[in-house]
Amino acid sequence: MQTQQENGQLKRTMKTRHLIMLSLGGVIGTGLFFNTGYIISTTGAAGTLLAYLIGALVVWLVMQCLGELSVAMPETGAFHVYAARYLGPATGYTVAWLYWLTWTVALGSSFTAAGFCMQYWFPQVPVWAWCVVFCAVIFGLNVISTRFFAEGEFWFSLIKVITIIAFIILGGAAIFGFIPMQDGSPAPGLTNITAEGWFPHGGLPILMTMVAVNFAFSGTELIGIAAGETENPHKVIPVAIRTTIARLIIFFIGTVFVLAALIPMQQAGVEKSPFVLVFEKVGIPYAADIFNFVILTAILSAANSGLYASGRMLWSLSNEKTLPRCFARVNKNGVPLTALSVSMLGGVLALFSSVVAPDTVFVALSAISGFAVVAVWISICASHFVFRRRHLQSGQPLSALQYRAPWYPLVPVLGFVLCVVACVGLAFDPSQRIALYCGIPFVALCYGAYYLTRNLTTQEPEHVAE
Repeated sequence: MQTQQENGQLKRTMKTRHLIMLSLGGVIGTGLFFNTGYIISTTGAAGTLLAYLIGALVVWLVMQCLGELSVAMPETGAFHVYAARYLGPATGYTVAWLYWLTWTVALGSSFTAAGFCMQYWFPQVPVWAWCVVFCAVIFGLNVISTRFFAEGEFWFSLIKVITIIAFIILGGAAIFGFIPMQDGSPAPGLTNITAEGWFPHGGLPILMTMVAVNFAFSGTELIGIAAGETENPHKVIPVAIRTTIARLIIFFIGTVFVLAALIPMQQAGVEKSPFVLVFEKVGIPYAADIFNFVILTAILSAANSGLYASGRMLWSLSNEKTLPRCFARVNKNGVPLTALSVSMLGGVLALFSSVVAPDTVFVALSAISGFAVVAVWISICASHFVFRRRHLQSGQPLSALQYRAPWYPLVPVLGFVLCVVACVGLAFDPSQRIALYCGIPFVALCYGAYYLTRNLTTQEPEHVAE
């Protein structure tokens, strides 16, 4: 089986701490920092906690499947390569383009958001100027070397992690009266959580929230993308998966609990970030400035991860001989420069569309990218189901797998079903229905493009089950 491209190969330079922070950095972003307040306002405190717990379960199921696949076959491109092998080459091709578009759109919107963050401090400087600066910074971090990219992502993510830990500690102290409230009011305890009842708007908003929560948890799958550039993947990947999932549950559930306890349901969901509200309630000086800085690092972290992921997807497509060979070339530092450059160009085009056609082109791109995340998770669960079945059919013992997802086939089947339910749930939410209207035709377009172009590329290499 061919696993490296003859023009060059990616280097295994990432360590455990890089892989953990890369995954955390892909997940902890503006969704957690801003959207949580809106979710609390629509579903109530208990409904939000329940939705995030279900979302955490889905993440755990998907990551168990990805962990077994990545340890058995640590390749850059990960789930698209697995989908091609176990679900068919056209499916793998489609998964790769869905995921590429997901991060490319995120790249464009991230540069715009970072520019608005900087305008908070420098209102006289236009947003486009900051976009140019950040494009150069993120491209530089990715082009120098994979290790340099990983170090940048490590520090970006560390700032977010420290902020969330401080938020949970300070907020928890304020909830139970260890830190006095800024306005002199008594400690709220758990009164805000129970004031409106457990599920004030019933169960349907929770289903809609589950869809948004699945999107909020997206990014954990970056562990699979980076598997091909990680030192000792057999040892590092299981550690990264376990620690990432544990920390995400603590961070997300802890954050939601603090927000729900300190902010009454009627005040949540307003334009101001719920984090700023809490910092102001406990009297943290310069709360808005601190949080603007944290949001800026979160956005740059997302852009950094986005360029990395989209570039590796193009490299992997070329490595699998479904794109021209030039995309698989790497420089002396093991960086796929052509693939990164084209992905950055895609991010700039997405940025341009967010300015010129925000209500048409960019809305469609954003809808497809949201739909794509869950579609990729579905492919991971399905690939794992087929992989394990073929492994057993070949007569090999389970002990040959260095990392095994527990409770097979329940884990991949339940993960698959819950992800499909999330996609079906989109149809019941008018504001998110466009994801299906745009996403399903895009999938059909990708399948059509594969079958139209496969005769124009080099003949596909044969793949074996193991």
